[in-house]
Amino acid sequence: MQRRTVQRRTVLGLPVLGVAALAAAGCGDDPAVRRRQDQSGEGRIAYGDDPSQFGELRLPDGPPRGVVVVVHGGFWKAEYDLSLGSPLAVELVALGWAAWNLEYRRVGNGGGASTTFDDVAAGIDRLANLDVPLDTVVTLGHSAGGHLATWAASRTRSDRWAGGVEVTHVVSQAGVLDLGAAHEAGLGGGAVEAFLGHPPGPADALLDPVRQAPLDVPVWCVHGTDDDVVPISQSRSYVAAADGSAELVEVPGDHMSVIDRASDAWQAQLRILEGIA
Repeated sequence: MQRRTVQRRTVLGLPVLGVAALAAAGCGDDPAVRRRQDQSGEGRIAYGDDPSQFGELRLPDGPPRGVVVVVHGGFWKAEYDLSLGSPLAVELVALGWAAWNLEYRRVGNGGGASTTFDDVAAGIDRLANLDVPLDTVVTLGHSAGGHLATWAASRTRSDRWAGGVEVTHVVSQAGVLDLGAAHEAGLGGGAVEAFLGHPPGPADALLDPVRQAPLDVPVWCVHGTDDDVVPISQSRSYVAAADGSAELVEVPGDHMSVIDRASDAWQAQLRILEGIA
């Protein structure tokens, strides 16, 4: 795929989408959604035998605009799960996307390198056997999920994860995109070392997004300027290394604002998705 060059910008005060669309998106307990989830091809779907190897597929009424793979964060730790991404998935479906909210093994329940990477790769590849279009596959990940969402677009550079469903676009939500800098800063109380099983080093280049930049697909790094959990320097350093293939989208707010559906940060992401399909 030819790399598309995108420009760095700051997004502030973006207009809010229509009230009706957002109201519909907030209906996470919609009876129509529940009925569809009782039918074959939608709902909770396994991609492996472990209890954490599954995703939740939600489909819109009518043909999907594409698929958004939602990858939750939580510094790769088992105490955080895909419920963090469920509200986003519901809204995306209301706006016409198929949403694949992905769970995976984390540190504390069998995850870590390279198990977590195996799961994310297998979870995305599971889309090939589902009734969804694969011409537009967007990974959308928050925090550590931003790391995994961005890594997923480079995974074919390794024989271990080559082949399968290709990621076409990436939206990183306050992502941990520079493992070396994150380790040095002690982000997540030493979460990087706990995840890798050792301090990051040269052998981890295939696992570190900043060391795989630039990618062959466009990346948007959406980051709150007041984030004190994953500093915005993580996104800035990635964009600097990406040679025009990534765009820094600075928004007001903290670490959680990028997954708050009432925030300017989320509106910025919906604008990005609107431009994709």
